[in-house]
Amino acid sequence: MEPSHSQSETPPLSSKESRFSRFKPIWRFFLIANLAIGAYTFANPRKKDTSIKKEEHSKTETEAAGSHKEPPILPVVPKPALDPIPEDQQRELFKWILEEKRKAKPNDPEEKKRIDKEKAVLKQFIRAESLPRI
Repeated sequence: MEPSHSQSETPPLSSKESRFSRFKPIWRFFLIANLAIGAYTFANPRKKDTSIKKEEHSKTETEAAGSHKEPPILPVVPKPALDPIPEDQQRELFKWILEEKRKAKPNDPEEKKRIDKEKAVLKQFIRAESLPRI
């Protein structure tokens, strides 16, 4: 006699289907845990920003209350040492600017007066014996 299959037995599942159905609760747990961690990471920076503001606010309140604190020492940033422009190059530059001012076409009398004043200053610089440092 052959062993009879009872109706309560389920047919054997393929290996992929059996793994998935066996580990279904674990996959659900990992999915929910990942979503919770993602929500926490996106919500967490907002809390940090407010806590930093609160700390700064409490520091200013303690300083205003009378606690003496020395001012912060700021680093000294040296200005870059640039070579001065030689006077002959300055004169050439002023001459070029004067020529450009002469080419300009003023639209109204006020602009013409302003350009004439600028041209007069440029002519003074060009004729001067020593030029101001640029």
